[in-house]
Amino acid sequence: MDLTPSQVATLESLLQAGFRFLTLPRYERYLAVEREGFAALIDPSGGAVRSFGEAGYLLGDGLAMLVERGAGKAFVWHQQSIDATPELLAAYERFRAELGNLLKKE
Repeated sequence: MDLTPSQVATLESLLQAGFRFLTLPRYERYLAVEREGFAALIDPSGGAVRSFGEAGYLLGDGLAMLVERGAGKAFVWHQQSIDATPELLAAYERFRAELGNLLKKE
């Protein structure tokens, strides 16, 4: 895949902000960015770098999504889950906000 200078700059800014790149086996078509246990899929096609879907928490071999349960919120991936504590939710929101800001700069 050929990247534009703007896409390269965006990817470099993600690295400089402490994100790391990885691939998730179930989502090999997309590049994933991870920081502090949270991850999001990004798509560098079409001349821009855009997020694909929602960010989540890395759990097992997948990306756990934030869901509302009777007892509160949790990040859930198939049969695995982790309670969304106030600290975890704050970190999740920081992850989403910073990723969104970096991707908007392109």
